[in-house]
Amino acid sequence: MLSTIRAFASRNANASMLKSYATRGMSTSFDVSGSYSMHNMETAPNDTVESSKEELTDWFEKMYLMRRMEIACDNEYKARNIRGFCHLYDGQEAVCMGTEAAFDHEDSWITSYRCHAIALMRGGTVESIMGEMFGLQSGMTKAKGGSMHYYSKKDNFYGGQGIVGAQVPVGTGLAFANKYKSTPGERMPVAMAAYGDGAANQGQIWESANMAALWKLPMIFCIENNHYGMGTSVERHSSHQEYYKMGNHIPGIRIDGMNVLAVKEGMRFVKDYVGAGNGPMYVEMMTYRYHGHSMSDPGTTYRTRDEIAATRSARDPLEFIKTTMLDAGFATPEELKKIEKKIKKDVQKAIMKAKESSPPPKEELFSHIYSADHKIRESEEKPKFIRMPTFDKSIHN
Repeated sequence: MLSTIRAFASRNANASMLKSYATRGMSTSFDVSGSYSMHNMETAPNDTVESSKEELTDWFEKMYLMRRMEIACDNEYKARNIRGFCHLYDGQEAVCMGTEAAFDHEDSWITSYRCHAIALMRGGTVESIMGEMFGLQSGMTKAKGGSMHYYSKKDNFYGGQGIVGAQVPVGTGLAFANKYKSTPGERMPVAMAAYGDGAANQGQIWESANMAALWKLPMIFCIENNHYGMGTSVERHSSHQEYYKMGNHIPGIRIDGMNVLAVKEGMRFVKDYVGAGNGPMYVEMMTYRYHGHSMSDPGTTYRTRDEIAATRSARDPLEFIKTTMLDAGFATPEELKKIEKKIKKDVQKAIMKAKESSPPPKEELFSHIYSADHKIRESEEKPKFIRMPTFDKSIHN
């Protein structure tokens, strides 16, 4: 398995210098050299990243919130309060957090069915995300999407997609829209479609990349390489395992996806490049998921428990940011523990609040099918019935 994260010990050598900066309330420069590999590019992200106590504390709180929410999903699923598909994101938090830190609100984001954490960063709350999985009106999409289909247009988050790779052509369309709406010569908002290594050889991705390159769209093709397409390792399911080079002449970058500082700086670089009208870029995030592909997958039949434990101990993104903050003098172990305890309680309170909601009424099934703003006739705002497996079970308006 490939790994580009630097050992924690290499950072500890600079701990005393970092602490002296922190005591003056200044931002600190962190070394992220070795976190990137480039393809068809003459420039690269910086080897150092500036960050402050306030910024790192904010990132830690949000990443730990993602982690606790996903652990809660695991527990609620096993208690049968969540049904159907459920794909958890724990282990990949640095990808989401670093990307959001580099992006602007106008930048568009669409992803796969492993979308809880992205929804949390783009308009969602623990209450609305859990309510959605419980099938209740408190849900982010009012119980119409479930685990795989969160969405918030006002936050430029265009959802999780249940079909493997299907989000990529839609993401390319978002990039087209961003360019179409921008003033020629001005910097454009970018669009990113994130997908896993298991989807990377989809034909629709190649077609989308071709269009994005022809039209120089501000498009980011982001492969979250967690090393397994469902239960199949990258060595067994892809003849080309350097995904950031898959665009051929399209530039690419591989980023250490377990290092939130490296992700933020890398995505800043990518955003600047594609937003300036240079065309698309491939991004490969080297990351890892702790759970199986979904809750129906124990995740230990195709990889060993030792492999999972070794990744947790050496590369965990939360341990990385905690160690970084401690080394820089930005926090004490006691302060971080206090934050963790508060977030655990907050998550449980949000879950209890979500459960106070009720299932949506049957009438809600008829809304959000036709657009009221674009209906042809008055009668077409809502359909006359919802078709079920048999006529007698169909629901009539």
